[in-house]
Amino acid sequence: MVTLGLVVAQYAKSGVTHEMEAAAREAAAERDAEIRETVEVPGAYDTPLAADRLARRSDIDAVAVLGAIVTGDTDHDQVIADAAAQGLTDVSLERDTPVAFGVTGPGMSAAEADERIPKGAEAVESAIDLAAELEDV
Repeated sequence: MVTLGLVVAQYAKSGVTHEMEAAAREAAAERDAEIRETVEVPGAYDTPLAADRLARRSDIDAVAVLGAIVTGDTDHDQVIADAAAQGLTDVSLERDTPVAFGVTGPGMSAAEADERIPKGAEAVESAIDLAAELEDV
């Protein structure tokens, strides 16, 4: 059985990350995986540190990160998305632990974020698949 760490960014104007988390938990249960620890962080920018803490743990096989970056009046959403993606990539490589990127955006509206709620489940499925694939490599 694959054990997961889950990081959930809380900043979303519509509360979409709570629904993404519910989809993620359902997907984990369907795949007989255990979410051992969940860490809630303020926003997507904060996810790499939490993912790193989880990836360090010997009882965590993979980490799934969930969040939604909704566009505003500036390019700030692009900056946040780039920083989060690079930070999470670094965690995965430095810790030799799969980190699945389930952060949607940037450049999307709140309505588009709602349409991407299933990405929560997809991130968990990706984390499970990659952990299983790399187990014997």
